Formats: sequence, C-alpha cells, structure tokens
Amino acid sequence: MTKNDVRKLYPHVVDLTVTKCPCANDVALLGFILNATLDGVYIGLSFSGFWNYDNTTWYNLTDMIYSQVGEEHTELSVVDMVLTNHFLVILTSLGLFISGDLRYPSSSVLTFSRADFCGFERVDYVKGKLWYNERCFANREHFEVDYVTITFERNRTLSEASSCFYSKEPFLEWLPCLPHISKGAKTIPSTVITFLVDQEHSSGIYLFQNQKQTSASVCLLKNSKLESKQRFPLFLFPSSFSSPVGMVFHPRSHFLYAYGNQVWLSIDGGNTFDFLADFHDDIIKNTYHSFYTSDIAFVSQSGNVYLTKAGLEQYSKIGSISDKIFTLYYDHMGFIHKLTPDRFEAGGSLAAFGNFRGIFGQAPDMGFETALAPQHITLNEMIFYAYVPANEPKDSIHTKQFNNIHFGKEIHSRKTGTAYIREILQHNRPEGFLSSVIAEVIDPFGIEEASESSCLSSSLSINQTGHFSYKLTLQLQTPGIISSFQDSDIEKTVVIPGYSSFLITSILDDKNALAIATMPERVPTNRIFPKDSWFLYNFGQKNGRTWKIHSKPCNYWFQQHDDSLSLNVLKYIDLGKSHTFKVKLIPHTKGIQILEAPLLTVIVGSPTLLEVKAEGAFDDTDSYTLEISAASKGLRQGSTSLALIARGASTECFVTTMVPILKSSCSYLKSMHHVPSTSITLEHWISGIHKDKQGFNQIKTLPVNYRPPSNMGIAIPLTDNFYHADPSKPIPRNLFPKSKKSGKFKQCANVSTREECNCTQDQKLSHAVAFSDCREKVPRFKFPVTQYPISLEIHSEDGRIPLESPYLVTVTEVNERRNWKLKHTVPETVSKLKFYLEPILHAQVYNPSGLNLSIKGSELFHFRVSVVPGVTFCNLVEEFQIYVDEAPLPFPGHTLIAVAAAVMLGGLIFITFMFQLRNIHPWNVFRRLFRRNKVNFSNFNANQPTH
Repeated sequence: MTKNDVRKLYPHVVDLTVTKCPCANDVALLGFILNATLDGVYIGLSFSGFWNYDNTTWYNLTDMIYSQVGEEHTELSVVDMVLTNHFLVILTSLGLFISGDLRYPSSSVLTFSRADFCGFERVDYVKGKLWYNERCFANREHFEVDYVTITFERNRTLSEASSCFYSKEPFLEWLPCLPHISKGAKTIPSTVITFLVDQEHSSGIYLFQNQKQTSASVCLLKNSKLESKQRFPLFLFPSSFSSPVGMVFHPRSHFLYAYGNQVWLSIDGGNTFDFLADFHDDIIKNTYHSFYTSDIAFVSQSGNVYLTKAGLEQYSKIGSISDKIFTLYYDHMGFIHKLTPDRFEAGGSLAAFGNFRGIFGQAPDMGFETALAPQHITLNEMIFYAYVPANEPKDSIHTKQFNNIHFGKEIHSRKTGTAYIREILQHNRPEGFLSSVIAEVIDPFGIEEASESSCLSSSLSINQTGHFSYKLTLQLQTPGIISSFQDSDIEKTVVIPGYSSFLITSILDDKNALAIATMPERVPTNRIFPKDSWFLYNFGQKNGRTWKIHSKPCNYWFQQHDDSLSLNVLKYIDLGKSHTFKVKLIPHTKGIQILEAPLLTVIVGSPTLLEVKAEGAFDDTDSYTLEISAASKGLRQGSTSLALIARGASTECFVTTMVPILKSSCSYLKSMHHVPSTSITLEHWISGIHKDKQGFNQIKTLPVNYRPPSNMGIAIPLTDNFYHADPSKPIPRNLFPKSKKSGKFKQCANVSTREECNCTQDQKLSHAVAFSDCREKVPRFKFPVTQYPISLEIHSEDGRIPLESPYLVTVTEVNERRNWKLKHTVPETVSKLKFYLEPILHAQVYNPSGLNLSIKGSELFHFRVSVVPGVTFCNLVEEFQIYVDEAPLPFPGHTLIAVAAAVMLGGLIFITFMFQLRNIHPWNVFRRLFRRNKVNFSNFNANQPTH
C-alpha cells in the first residue's frame, strides 16, 4: 500500500492493535480497527521497532480474507492479532484466520485458513479476544508448544461447545477450554474472561466472573488436552475486584497478572494471588510488556499510564495520554513507543536508554489532596497520617488515603526534606486518620519559623474537648510580642518531641485552635510547653499542597561476576550437570538504612524440574552477593524461568529483575567432535596436498562417483553412499547386478551436473554421511592402520572437555565394511554397564577412554561414533573417515600367486626328477648343440672368398 492509500484510512480508524515477534520484538505488526463505514484488513509491518513511520510497510489483506468468507459479507475489520513463533493469527469481525507457517512460505503471498466456530457470528467476533503466553522458541524443543486462546464475551448456549476455545500450533484444531460438567452437577454460570496455558506447569489457568464473584482456577493439561481435575483449589478474589478485564503472563517468565479495576500478581501459576493495585473506577484496559527491561505498563480507560517491573510489589504513575486512538509498544531494547494512526513517538533518545519521559513528560506527582500530620518515632523515622475530614463523602474517601502506589516512594516537602516510605498502614483509628505511612527520613524536613506562624512565640497548653479532638491554647511568654493563631495555621501540625502530634483543623480565636491527635494515648495533659519546645510542620493543602510524592531514584545496581548471567540469558542444563550463577546487588542510597535481610528474592517457575539452591551474604560495603546453583534432577526434560527480584528497587531502575531461562535439555551448541591424530590446515585440504616427513601425502582425493568396497570384493560395492558425486560422469565399479541396484545420490539427486549439487565448502569437508555426495578429499593412511587413537571431545558453551566415563559409545562402519577392530579398557563399572546395555542396544558398547582402532582392509572406511543414551539429553554423534592406501593385493590375489609359484616350482622339480630317472642330461645335450653350432660357424668363415 502507498502512503496515500494509508492516509485515506485514518478517518475510519477507531482503535489499534499491535503484536510482536516473541523472539525479535523489533519485528512487529500494527493493525487498524475500523468503523462500519469502511471494510478491510490493513496491517503495517516494521522490522525496526516502529521508530520511523515511513519505514513501516502496509499490506491490504482484504481480498485474502474475502476469498475465505465470500464477497457478500460486509463490515470487515481487524479485531485482534497474535504473532506466535511460527504463525500469525488474526481475529476479524468475520472470523478467525491463521496464516501458514511463516518459516516455510508456500508462495510470495501469505495465505490464511479460516477456523470455524459453530454458532458464532459477527456480533460475537467483534467482542472476541485473543490470549497468548509469549515465549521465545528460537531453538525449539519437543516440549515447547505455542497455544492461542479465543474468548467470546458471552456465556455458552446449549447448542454450543464453549464460549472459549484454545489450540496449539499449527492451530488447525480448536478445542473448548471449558471443562466438561457432568449432568446433575450444580454450578453457577460463569463467564470465561481469560484462559491461558502455562507451559512451565503444563496447566490451563482460567479467570472466571459471575454475578457474585471473580475467581481463578487451574486445571491440568495432559497431552494438550484439559482434564477436569483441578491442580489447585479455586482462588476467590475479594468483591472489590468487580471489573476483571484479563490475565497475562509477563513474557518469558512465570509472573501472572490479573487486571481490571484492580491488579493482582501470582508467582505460583495461579494458586494464589497478591494484591498490587486498586484503581477503583478507572479500569485497566490494556497491558504492555518488555521482556528485556521487565517493564510492565498498565493503561487505564481514562488514559492514565502506570508502570511496574516484573515481580515488584510496587508501581508508579508515569503520566497520561490524551490521544483518543493510540496503543503502546515496547521494542527489543526496552524503548516504549506510542503508536497512533498517523505518527509514532519513541520514549526518549538513545542517551536516555529505556526512558519514557519523551512521551509522558516530567514525572507526575503521586500525592493526593489532603493534609498530612507527621509524627516522629525516632530521629530518623516518622509516621505520616493522611487526614480525612469527617464530612468527606464515602465514595471519595479513597482519594484521601495512602495506597499501594505510594509504597517505596519519597515524600518531598515544599520547604526542605525528603522521606522514604517503607510501609503503608490502613486503620480506622485515630478518628480522622484512616491511613498512614512509616517513612525513613533522608533529609530533615524544614519547620515553620515565627515569621510564618506567630503562634510559635507563645507557650502551648493542650486540653481535651471531645473524644478525639483537643483545644490548643496559646499563653504569651514575652509581653509586647504579637503571637496568635491565624487561618494560615489550619492543616499545620504541632509536633512535641516524645508526645503525640496534633493536626490543626480550625481556629476558634487568636489564642485557641481545635486539633486532632495522631496518637491519643500519648497526649500530654495538664502541662504547659514553653516556646521552642514545640514546633510546627506544614504539610497542608489549604493554600496549595505543600508536599509531593515522587518515585525514588534508582537505589540498586546489579553487577555480574562473569558473562554467565545477562538480563534474559538462556542456559541449558544437561543430564547430571549443573550451572552456577553469581550476581551482586550494590546499594546506591543516601541516608537509607540497609536492612540485614536478603535483598534478592529467587522464584523458580517450575520447582520440580531442577534442583535450585541459593546462598546470599552481605559484604563490608552492604553489597549483597547471591550465588545460585541449578542442577539436573532427573530424566525429565523441560523449561523453567528463574527470577531474581530486587524487591526494594525503585521502578526508576533500568534493571530490577533478571529472568534467566533454564532448560533441562540438550544445548544446541553441544556437540561431539573427533580429534584427528594429524592436524591438517584448511589450505592443505583445499589444495589436496599435505605430506609428512617421509613425503607421504596424507590427503586422498577420491575418484568421481566413488563407492567403498564391500565384503564381496573391491569391484563389488554394495553401499548406497556415493562420494565425490557427479551425475554427469560414469559410475565406476558398476558391472555386477548387486552394485547396479545400490548407490543413491543425496545432495546430487535429480540434477545433471556436480555444479547443480550446490555443495558448499563446509559440505565438501564434512565427515557426515548426509554430505557424502559432496565429500572430495579424505585423510589417507598407509597400510596397515594399527592402534589408531579415537580421541573424542565434547564442545559446548562451557568449552571443550574430553569424552570419558560415564559416557559410553557405540562404533559402526556406515558402509558395513569389516576388517577393523577396536581395543579399549574395561573397568569394573564399565563392564557392568556394558553387560546391561549391549542386549538392549544390540551393539557393542565401548569405553571412550583409550579407544584404539586397527584396520586390515584397504580404501575408505567411514565410522560413526554414537554416545549411549542415558547420560545426556543430547544425541551426540560423530563421524570420521580413514582411507587406507598402499595395501597388498586383496584376497584371493596372494593365494593365487602363491599357488601358481608352488605349481611352477613343483613342475620344475618333477621334470628334473624325470630327466634323472631316464638318464637324460639336458645340459650335455645343450653343450653338444652349442659346440656344433660353433664349428659350423668357423667353417663358414674359412670358405669366404677374398676381395
């Protein structure tokens, strides 16, 4: 689509939906949700994270969708989209459409198939919602499966299987996600708000709502089928969670968030939930996540945007968005973007890495409109009480209370002073104070001067006038000085060290004021406090609020001890192996006390998969070092997240949570390699010449279309493997019928020349039988090969280690040749395993330590070494080749020559014997014959005429 075509769509766009590639978040799709005045499916594709609007490529998929549903349908629009690891799923107003496998496109045009849901029509699809647990399967294992769920905003009818369906890739079969209910069972009709598949626990998690309550349920998932048996008891949310909207897993983690008018967090797969936030009537409609920075943005229906970090128990307000049509998007580096139909905005420059101020401006004040009454506990600790007037309407009381958003924040005074909020308290007493916070003083707060409040020049007496109210009376100490209460003193707090504080609520006259006590049990009565023994703090809001609450600057730094741990590293743990992580958390605080409690929390997504141990300790600089070891637990393969959370970290920190992924499986980087006895450089392999000290060339260039001999003879090859294949050239050693029937090209199949085989340089040098067509040169040895050491190594991300016990191997010759023999040491432990494994594997089992090979045959031998299963999840296989040259004549050549020589020698002896027996002397006959010829020759010379 051209830019002009896209501009024509803007007036018809009512909303946006965005989805991104799970493994490459800079590859993303943006869909236009249209009103009824225009039909179509229009999607924008970005390979650079929506940094530049002009770099977005737009596609019109309208004709593709109509080809599936028919042209007679109208009001077509995108409703929702999910981009999985291998498929694109699009929910439209006319149905659900699934693309072909994106890895193997069948044509240049992306094709879609339609999923049918009996009984559901357009009115249902436009209210549908797709749910997806985002995980990266870049190196996919057999136990890693993508699931997508579709929910419809209504209860199922008797004729319908469900109002919620799920499917695994390739998303051809959609199953009802509601468990089967037996006849006669009494149930309260519930609407499925969300259904998610938890791959780490192999379970399905529901978010239900009915007229009475909101609940979460977890069912077992076995062989991709739901079972009616619940994994955990039903979790009931309080009645205050009355407007649930959805549930989402933070990408690549096991943090589960349920959101709506409240936000709840589960770290155990839906068994329990912890309260995080209450937004009352401002319902959270969407969540946006960055796996790289662990950012989670909650966007409410009024446009307010809140930020938390994965696993943290605190959150902050970061701003609001006034655009009517927008969506947010995190790219692969953690930058947040605001997307609108006609423009994109990024959250800050590269200098402010991961910063969101570019979109939302300055950090908003998270304070609320009421007065605070400070109460000293110690020199460095205070309690701030939030004042709620007695006549405050019930519906707005929550606007004058501390809540979870203030946890971990800082209170700033307009005058001077800062305090860090450590704890939030909700209570009913004392009257007028329904909430309070315990705060640690970072910078002392400024007190009022006599020039600002003249009452400070007098002594003070306190008398109780009501159950919780007190009258403060001034008594002038110095004649001639004006000292009185003024209207500006309302909402200021009287602080008397060692006693309760008093918040002034009204002025009776110049000498008297009414106040409420923060600690009624500590009210001093029948005492007069002279001037300078009592003070005034101004945390009021009558003449403009004098205090603010902001996020705390980043207070912790992560330090890695090596390269083994990054923000989202993937580590493989093989059978019987372990891995150790080490990380240090360095406090970056000013005046804040470091509690002697673990600063890092470790959460294992699937505790039964691996054995995880953690040990932490503080050093002399108050830094906290944590060492985690994860070890293989059994033969079970799987994947689990391992979250390291700095619970006390501010949301302003770039890193608060690390979520490495641990796989109990074989690493794709792990392989076995044969170490040849002679090292040959690549240049020599290409040239085909590498001579030893005796001038023997140790590289053999194989004949074209070569096949190794069989046990029937050199001229009768029986293997299917060609080496140095060239379909345009004749096949040697192809005279016998059995040889003609064998031999199959692989890389060179169905081509006419070797160039068309497209053999790469790596394939030409590969020992693998799969690339035998390409193999041209092999290592060359003189006959006989005796005690050749088979040296094997395991290569992985951890380096190279020799293959030795407990690994055991089997060795085969891929062309079924004989005339070779192996020799190895057999300790008692290996002997027992050998005795046990050989009947099962139907092959000889060898100890790889000290394994030697002897060959008495000639030409090419191709060996395959395989590690016996049971000691590793990996299928470790290595192949190597040996060409034996300058061998003596093969059988029966030696025998025929020996027989011929014996026959000739025997015949000679027999003739000599017969001559002696008959008294025949051949030598005398020969001598007489020689003399006669000599005499005849002399006579001939004497009779010659002279000239």
